Amino acid sequence: MKQRYTSKILLLTCSLLGLLLVTGCASGPTIRSNMDPGVDFSRFRTFGFFDPLATDREGYQSLISQQLVSSAERELVARGLTRTDNNPDLLINFSADLDQRLRITQSPATTTSSLNRHRRGFYSTWPGYQRTEIRQYTQGTLGIDVVDPARRQLIWEGFAIGRVTQSTTDNIGPVLNDAVVDIFRDFPLQPK
Repeated sequence: MKQRYTSKILLLTCSLLGLLLVTGCASGPTIRSNMDPGVDFSRFRTFGFFDPLATDREGYQSLISQQLVSSAERELVARGLTRTDNNPDLLINFSADLDQRLRITQSPATTTSSLNRHRRGFYSTWPGYQRTEIRQYTQGTLGIDVVDPARRQLIWEGFAIGRVTQSTTDNIGPVLNDAVVDIFRDFPLQPK
């Protein structure tokens, strides 16, 4: 009986640790936004999109732009705004950027590393000997600009910044949609 109880406790503990590990690794992008504090967003009724968008290719709308327009339109309509191509109160633009980054970490060398294995714990490296690890990764930034065309002034901007993996690029539509939803959580007008 005691062994079954211990097994159940062990299984529950492992499950919880696994869940914590998965949720810890599944953190989303960092979201940032800035706004013009002197603007009353409740006075705006309509929106449109820049033509061409900054994410478009020369002469045509990219698939990324199409996804961003669709996702942003849904978010803005949910906030009570109406899309129009004729003299909108707000104009929306997007930016997308990928940067190659290096992450450099240093840690004290241990006697169990492959370089020090021959010492077998009898003696150590010199004090201060460091092991340096360099990892390359891609960081992506998605930006949304909201402009007051009457004043020709940026009045709100939101960004999603995160690591881009092969899995991200293989599933770009839902990833972009989720990023747009996350960015608009900081928008001054909330869904109705």
